[in-house]
Amino acid sequence: MTAAARPLETGDRRIRVEVEAPIGFLVIDNPERRNAIALDMWRAIPDAIAALDAAEDVRVIVIRGAGDLAFVSGADISEFATVRRDAESARAYEAANARAFASIREAKKPTIAMIRGFCLGGGMGVAVATDLRIAADDAVFGIPAARLGVGYPPECIRDVVNAVGPMRAKELFFTARRIDAARAAAIGLVAAVHPVADLEAETRRLANEIGRNAPLTIRAAKAAIDAVAGDPAELNMAALGELTDACFDSADFAEGRGAFLEKREPVFRGV
Repeated sequence: MTAAARPLETGDRRIRVEVEAPIGFLVIDNPERRNAIALDMWRAIPDAIAALDAAEDVRVIVIRGAGDLAFVSGADISEFATVRRDAESARAYEAANARAFASIREAKKPTIAMIRGFCLGGGMGVAVATDLRIAADDAVFGIPAARLGVGYPPECIRDVVNAVGPMRAKELFFTARRIDAARAAAIGLVAAVHPVADLEAETRRLANEIGRNAPLTIRAAKAAIDAVAGDPAELNMAALGELTDACFDSADFAEGRGAFLEKREPVFRGV
């Protein structure tokens, strides 16, 4: 955390939240287990995302793993004998998983996964719930569910399908194969791959580029893209229209027009 960073409280010390406006970082910090996510950590993620979504000086949320070895190496399998011991306990566990993924997926602000090292299982679930994924060239991806005998809830599988398409999603699930960053980029799982030394700087550059743009426009675009890519039965054109109308009724729209005519950089305030 830099001197300018502002920490926010979360429900678990291993889920850290730091604000370096306009970026809010959610840091998964369990390095002794390669950032594997325990049940209490899954439960803490929705409140952490909500805190960043509510922070007025945050315009982009970046999710990253602590240390150098992993983004997230998966769920904490050492807990499975107790928290995932049978179908009933597994349903409760999967509900906590699903709430965590949904909080990331449904964040109003754009989300970026900054991935280096292992991104496996539940880590893939976290990553594909974000809007954009940026990887280091040492990143390794995979979904080992078929080697563990566990099932994934449909809403989480939908995120994988939305990221890479049905055939590649089946390949990842059926084979439980690990793929490198170059392959991940080739199948559309990540938007860009950078050398390890450049990953953080490039992620910050992207986040700051997004953060300079009109927040209401980005919010409306994110909602519309997610809606048309999702379940047609859930498409709410009226709600999407309200978000578009808010752009045209905003002070930011006047600022954007004025900046264009005056040939200067706009300063958007999200109102």
